[in-house]
Amino acid sequence: MEGNKVQNYKSCFDIIGPIMVGPSSSHTAGAIAIGALARQLFGGTPKNVRCDYYESFSETHKGHGTDFAIISGILGFATDDERVPRAVEIAVSEGMHIEFVERKEPSPVNHANTADLILSDEKRTIRLIGTSVGGGAVEVKVIEVDGFKMELTGPLPILLEVVPLGKMPVLYNLLHEHGVTISKQRVEMTEDSQMMGYELVDLLSPELKEQIQTLRKTHDIYMFA
Repeated sequence: MEGNKVQNYKSCFDIIGPIMVGPSSSHTAGAIAIGALARQLFGGTPKNVRCDYYESFSETHKGHGTDFAIISGILGFATDDERVPRAVEIAVSEGMHIEFVERKEPSPVNHANTADLILSDEKRTIRLIGTSVGGGAVEVKVIEVDGFKMELTGPLPILLEVVPLGKMPVLYNLLHEHGVTISKQRVEMTEDSQMMGYELVDLLSPELKEQIQTLRKTHDIYMFA
């Protein structure tokens, strides 16, 4: 099915959209979600943010509140947080350097609502390309972190695990134990480590999420759910 729509929407709330501050579930709530995923990949609040917009995002981001939405997600604000419209102002006041770029060429991941985010500080830099597919739902198309670059189909949930070469990853067996269906499994390698990417058909149960959160204390795991 075009766009993998079977996986894009897993409940009626994915179509209706969340409770939110802002004019558009696609351009505001979805943008908050993309920013929040980039924050998670970075591991906190960055000092520098560059956001390249493509196609519809490039044309309408100012009027639809996409700027303050992206930064709201990066700051960790929820979609219904009253601070959302002031997110850019708040971030700048706290010392964040922000750059928004309107790109004229087609989206590199073939979607009208594309944001390409680079978050950095003096210690690390990450990149996440996300798309807003409607109703506040988003897809992660590309991630770059710790020397790895992984291209993804997009629909959540997505789990990533980085392990040293020769060490067994823990997520695969855990997902199998819980009967979770993996739609795509990817591997990227550097000289001394590998990143395992799991794109899932099933939503993660609260119990499984809790187990993964516990594993994250001792393992290099990213959970986009």
